[in-house]
Amino acid sequence: MNNRFLYDAILFDCDGVLVDSEPITLKVLTTCLNEWGWALTFEDCVRYFLGRALQHELDVIERYSGRRPDETWIAEFRRQRDIALRNKVQATPGIKQALTELYPRLHGRIACASGADRRKIELQLSTTGLLSWFEGRVFSGHEMPQTKPAPDVYLAAAKHLAVDPKRCLVIEDSPTGVKAGVAAGATVIGFLPATRLQDLEQALLEAGAASLFDDMTQLPQFISP
Repeated sequence: MNNRFLYDAILFDCDGVLVDSEPITLKVLTTCLNEWGWALTFEDCVRYFLGRALQHELDVIERYSGRRPDETWIAEFRRQRDIALRNKVQATPGIKQALTELYPRLHGRIACASGADRRKIELQLSTTGLLSWFEGRVFSGHEMPQTKPAPDVYLAAAKHLAVDPKRCLVIEDSPTGVKAGVAAGATVIGFLPATRLQDLEQALLEAGAASLFDDMTQLPQFISP
């Protein structure tokens, strides 16, 4: 990563990028689905649900469990998920160092654009001490006409920052998110979190990631001073 590029803003995904939350959420989801009648393993859960919005995967759950989750089930899953996240979630190693350097360099033009529900996003950012960097610049795919892989959440974040999406750098850890950033017209680089699918590197590149990295302290190297 020796080449530096000039961008006007950085748009971050949340889960797996800003916070190390995917293992926590997926373990809760595995337990809930086991109780619902689908005897899948944690590894199966990662394969089916990592980087995907739960409400878009209800057909998959119904196919394997024989029952379709209703709003009560989803609310209970989210309740258990939020308890686990509040007790266990941590910031991605190196992200606070990167934000400390990048926030002033970009004059505060950073945002969190996640496919998750707002309650989850803000709970995690608050718990990990990251919210102060993103206050007033948090965008949820649940509040958009379409969530990822549609570009809506990234387009909304860029519009709020008054930045052309083509001048934005998007940080993503899932093929679904990479496709959303590319569809918005941004440059996307793929982050490789500790918990990830096998062959994620190839999947991110095939989805359109311009490059990959696995250490958040390297992120400022992508941005010209």
